[in-house]
This record gives sequence, C-alpha cells and structure tokens, in this order.
Amino acid sequence: MKKYAISAISLIVLVAIVLFLLNNKAGLKADGELDQELLVTAEKTFQFFEDYTDPSTGLTMDRVDFEPNEVKAEHTSPTNIAMYLMGMASAVELDLISKKDAEKKVETTLHTLEEMEKWNGLYYNWYYTKDASLKKDWGQFISSVDNGWLTAGLIVTGQYFENLKGMTDPLVSAMDYSHLYDPEVGHLYGGYDVEKNSVTSHHYGLLYTEPRVASYLAIGKGDVPEEHWWKLYRAFPPEFDWQQQRPNGKTETYDGFDLYQGYYEYDGIKYVPSWGGSMFEALMPSLVLKENELGKNALGINNKHHVEGQIRFAEKNEYSAWGFSPAGIRNNYGEFGVPVLGTEGYEDKATVTPHATFLALEHAPEEALANIQALKELEAYGEDYGFYDTVNLKSKEVAHSYLSLDQGMILVSIANYLRDGVIRENFHKDPIGKKPEHLLEKENFNIQ
Repeated sequence: MKKYAISAISLIVLVAIVLFLLNNKAGLKADGELDQELLVTAEKTFQFFEDYTDPSTGLTMDRVDFEPNEVKAEHTSPTNIAMYLMGMASAVELDLISKKDAEKKVETTLHTLEEMEKWNGLYYNWYYTKDASLKKDWGQFISSVDNGWLTAGLIVTGQYFENLKGMTDPLVSAMDYSHLYDPEVGHLYGGYDVEKNSVTSHHYGLLYTEPRVASYLAIGKGDVPEEHWWKLYRAFPPEFDWQQQRPNGKTETYDGFDLYQGYYEYDGIKYVPSWGGSMFEALMPSLVLKENELGKNALGINNKHHVEGQIRFAEKNEYSAWGFSPAGIRNNYGEFGVPVLGTEGYEDKATVTPHATFLALEHAPEEALANIQALKELEAYGEDYGFYDTVNLKSKEVAHSYLSLDQGMILVSIANYLRDGVIRENFHKDPIGKKPEHLLEKENFNIQ
C-alpha cells in the first residue's frame, strides 16, 4: 500500500512538472493573469510599429498624436530605429511575429541604413521615413547618445537574427566614435554639427545618464580608451556648489585612476544621481547592459534605489502613480523627473509616463505591476496601441499620443522581463558587449 502511495505522489509531481513546462513552453514566467496582461500590452504596443513603419524603408514614424485628429510625424531618429530593431526581436520572443517574417522586415531597415547619408559611419538626428532622406530643416546634427542606441540595436539584431550579421557587423564597425571623443577631458562630446563643422560646447560627463550606453560600446569597439569610463563623474565633487546637494563619498582608485565615489541621499536612500532625476536616464541603459547582473555593488543597486526614490517621491506628494521621465505632451516633448534624484533635476509637474514603469519592471516587479494597474485606472491605456504617452496626476489629462521611442522601451522591457533578459543576453554575446564587462563588475558605489 505504501508503495502505491509513493507512486501516486510521484505521479502528481510529474503531472505538475509537465503542466508547468507546457505553460512555459515559450519561456514565459508562470505568473498567470498579470503576465497575460503584459503580453496583451506587448501585442498592442507592437501593432504601433506594424502600422506606422514605412514598408519600403523599414523606418518608423517618430510619433503619432490622436488629439483632436490623427497627426503623423513622418520622420525618425537613430534611437527610434534602434527601438524598432530591438522591438522586432522582442516581438519574436513574445510570439507576436514569426522569426522569418521579422527577419524580412529588419532586412528592409538594414538595407535602408546602408544607403542613408552618414558622417564617419554615424547617423544624423533626423531622416524622413518615406525615402530615408535627411530632414535638413532641423539641422545636420550627429548625436553621440542617439548613435549609441543605434549601435546597440544593430549589435542585438546581428546576434538575434544571425542571418543578418553580415549586414549589421559592417554598419557597427563603420560607426566611429573616436571623432566624438575629447581625449583632454576624457568624455564624449554631446555631438557634432556637420553644417557648422564643430563639436558641441558640452560633454557627456556624468555616468548615471542615458549616454553611458554609448560610452560602454565605444570602449567595447576600441574607439575610445577604457580610461574614459573612470573619467566620468559619479557625483560631481562637493566643491561644485551649484548641484542639488553636497554629496558624501571618498576617492577610490580603479585601474590606476582616482575617482571621487560620491553619492546623494534622499529619505534614507543612498544613490548616485542622474542629471535630471528621470527614469529614462536611470534605467533605459539597463535594457542592453547587464547592470543588475554584473554591477551588483554599483549600477545594479543604483537602479533599484532610483526606482525606490521615484516611488517614495510619489508617496510623499500623495500622487496616485509614479514614473517621472521625459515624454510627449500636448503634441510636444517635455522633460520630467524627480528633482532630488538629479544633479540639477527636471520638474515633475505631476506628470507620469508609462514607459518609466515598464523600465522598472525588472528592478521592482511587484511595485511596477501595481503601478501599471494604477495607470489603467487613470485611463492612460488605449485599445489600439497600448499605453498613451503621459497622464497628469492632478488634472487627470491624458496625452493621447504614442512615441516610437517609448513604445520601443515598453516592448523591450516586457521581453526582458518575461524572457530572462533576452535583449541584454544578445547584446553581451557580441564581443563589443562582452569586452568591457569587467568595468561593471569591479566598481562599488558604497550605497548599500
């Protein structure tokens, strides 16, 4: 009798395992209803790219506004193109399109990229989606950060769609960041104005901002030296008295370079600040960089602390949701953030954007999933293309707009969350993504 009882228990366990595997045949987390909602959101978000990407060029419109009528912004940027490329890999992972069909679409985009006008292999800020020509009325600017995203998108694409690597590798190789690097300061310039034949007067000197992706891969490519990473500020030194608060910290030595390891503090939370205190600067790089996995004592913990800071800020202001980040509003674009989380700090203006919450999915999943529901209650969710771009928490006004940048962040965030960091894995599989990993591993922000 005892023998049969053990067999019955074994059978129950076996059935449970089989059911688990069946439920997870696509590699998705078995978390029921909430994960299903994420998949529905991903499907709607992906539909935006399907409907607003030019089939002849493979370029997605920058944004579409639906108030009072549909208005299409028929131009695109390097970052938008990157979001489309990584979004397509994400869509395959989430079973929204077959790999074969996605590959065909991506190939169209890559052919366009091969023919587009460039400067030292780098792309201009704005092109028309219909014919990929330069949008010259907006200048002829080469942006360091935007090109960084396109390089990252191409690296992911080449690793994920292996048949296309022969197209992506030459494009990545040609993108030369040495022309955007100032060896005297050890920082990247903001960009280069081709028309004026001059670099910008400003540099990207703060590590915890969006351009750290460009810095990381420029090192990975060998276009700039490794010392660039250690020459970036964590917090500005205390004598920079214009910043939000006087940082605490001490000088540490990494690879022979002295680095002021400073941090701010807000309501008991220690963190290395971004520039404006936005989720976008803080977390967008973690879409492709293994910060949580490799930078456990530095960027990884800082990511979590910035999410905590955003949530705490919302609680202290009695806001019904959080997620403060640059976004589109009233057919325009605004910079929003949590001022105290930045060295200078954007205004929050009680305006939140859904992409910020999705960026936080992997860093604070329970809180992010709860906030997604709060955003739905604020009617920030559209039936056609998923979450609208912004909602004002005081007036309850929703900006019925979709930005391809934000749609891409949402789609890639969902894929990374449900498929164990698939986009990051593909970025780091490439030698460019792998080579600088030790820079993430060895640092300690001292903010535990």
